[in-house]
Amino acid sequence: MKVAVTGASGFVGRYVLAELGRRNIETIAVTRDTKRLLNMPACARIAEMDIYRAGVNCFSELGRPDVVIHLAWDGLPNYKSLHHFESELPKQYRFLKTLIDAGLPSLLATGTCFEYGMQSGALSEELLPRPNNPYGYAKDALHRQIEFLKAIKPFNLIWARLFYMYGEGQPNTSIYPQLKEAALRGDAVFNMSGGEQLRDYLPATEAARIIVQLALAGSDIGTINVCSGKPVSVRAMVEQWLKENNWQIGLNLGHYAYPDYEPMSFWGDPAKLKKIVKE
Repeated sequence: MKVAVTGASGFVGRYVLAELGRRNIETIAVTRDTKRLLNMPACARIAEMDIYRAGVNCFSELGRPDVVIHLAWDGLPNYKSLHHFESELPKQYRFLKTLIDAGLPSLLATGTCFEYGMQSGALSEELLPRPNNPYGYAKDALHRQIEFLKAIKPFNLIWARLFYMYGEGQPNTSIYPQLKEAALRGDAVFNMSGGEQLRDYLPATEAARIIVQLALAGSDIGTINVCSGKPVSVRAMVEQWLKENNWQIGLNLGHYAYPDYEPMSFWGDPAKLKKIVKE
């Protein structure tokens, strides 16, 4: 099997490449900048390509892979930017349609838990999406566009809705690297929200394992949550990271307001995932 990975030099992409390498899967790592990909697995090669400007022969240029794991998305973490549907959405659809028209048999594209909008509690794939920020809206719209395309030109589709991931190499706009930097810098306190939000966290290594297993399944899985199914407060997660890494720093709770684009308590329902992905 041959697998192409877009967004290969990004946070999740690097973990996906490592997981594919661990399984010795022939891999094409798609990136705009080859300098960002070092120490590649022996089974992988780099394809330098700007997917937003890719030509009609891009599928052949990628070696006609059996499956594409599509992780690429620009404009994050500014979830409220109109860029997501004004610019990103049409470019994303054009690229994926080009691959599918050329004969791509299987696509795993990553969605987001923000597609569920302000719905609270355990979120299952059967819930209707209700995105309330531009990023979630654009992801949901892309999913719908691909489903319309699929009705005309059938292919296997896995729409993997990602919840919260953490790990080394995460963008410094995320709480984990910010906490690490503050602790290693020797700051007395770490400023954060009240920390009572309940979220669904996965280590990036585990998220990558799930993504790869879903992609290699070779079946039309449809929408699926990539989640732990275990609600944990942001404060408890931060305290766990402090303990695991022996970081000595106090928490200045309530310094920041809670985000207005997500509910206080939500996590993924992993029932469908557990039926497909084995430990």
